[in-house]
Order: sequence, then C-alpha cells, then structure tokens
Amino acid sequence: MKIKFSINKIVFFLIKADFLFFSGLGLVSPVFAVFLTDKLKDGNVEVAGFAVAIYWIVRSVFEIPVAKFLDKHRGERDDLIFLVGGYFIVALVHFGYTQATLSWHIYILEFIYGVAMAFAAPGWSAIFTRHIDKGKEGLEWGIEHVAYSAGIGIAGIISGIVVTKYGFNTLFIIAGIVAVVGALIPLFIYKDVNISGDHHIRFIKK
Repeated sequence: MKIKFSINKIVFFLIKADFLFFSGLGLVSPVFAVFLTDKLKDGNVEVAGFAVAIYWIVRSVFEIPVAKFLDKHRGERDDLIFLVGGYFIVALVHFGYTQATLSWHIYILEFIYGVAMAFAAPGWSAIFTRHIDKGKEGLEWGIEHVAYSAGIGIAGIISGIVVTKYGFNTLFIIAGIVAVVGALIPLFIYKDVNISGDHHIRFIKK
C-alpha cells in the first residue's frame, strides 16, 4: 500500500537542512573522543568529559535568552538569520578542529559551538512550529526525527572509514563542508517566511 502525503515548502526545506547539517555533525561525533584522547598533546578522557560539559552548559545558559529575544521580535526573518548564522558557525567550528592541538583549543571551540547552537535551535523551532501543517503534526515531526537520525546514522558508518583511511583532518573538513551546505539550505525559504509578525500562516506546497 502506498502512503501519499505532502508537506509545505518551509517545513520541507527545514527538514532537508537538518538532514545535511546533522549528517555533517554525525561524521564527527562517533570518533570525537578518540581524537581528543589520541591526537591532542594533553588529551585524555577527562578532556573529553570537559569538552562535552562545556558545550551543553553553554548552550543551556544561552538558549532561553535567545529564544525570548526572538519571541519579542515580530516576523520570522530574525529567526531565519539566527538559524543560518548559528548553523554556519557550527560548521566553522569543525574546520577549527583541524588546528586544535591542546585541550584549551577544544574548550574554546566547544564554547563557540554551544553559543552557536543556542542561537540556531530556537530559530529553527520557531519557524517549524508556525508552519507545520495542521493535522499532520505527528507525521511531520516524525519525518524530521527520521531525517536527522538517518543522517547521523549514515554518517556514523562513514566516519570510521574516513578516519582510518585519510585521518581526522580530512573528516573534519568533510564534516564542515556538509554542515555548511545544510546551513545554507534555509536561505531558499528566505522570501517565504513571515515578515509581518502576523502568524496567520499561508502554507506553500513543495
């Protein structure tokens, strides 16, 4: 039995962006701890733990204030700018990993990473929430979850192969490029997002 469904253009491009963006991130996450312990001059398991903590704590501190700021400003162009800008900075962080040789380099990069995701996530969520098709909320959230989960899963398979054959720097560069592409995709809906602050959304079919 064939299952037919359609989703509006804005939701479609947000899902597409997340698939590519998180595919880029997924290339790094399975082997990142190995990089920290094996390739940094002062790297060890403790450094890996601090790196993860810095990212999540920084993101937690900044995300609510950013979300409140976006909610206070009418229209969705600011949401889109924060989304694209945040994703783009995250992509640049992956290029930064190629230059990291000491733990404090990683700590700075993870701080930037956390701030960037705190800027991007509320923007993405705000636009997606406003434009999700009525009556298809579960389906479209499900497609979103499947898309980025599949991207991360596929990337996880590839990451070990790339590191084994070509090294960590090559992996970080590929991850950064893929994430940049994902970050730029939402620009295709720049003219479609709401600019007036009127949240009576017109749906645009893909």
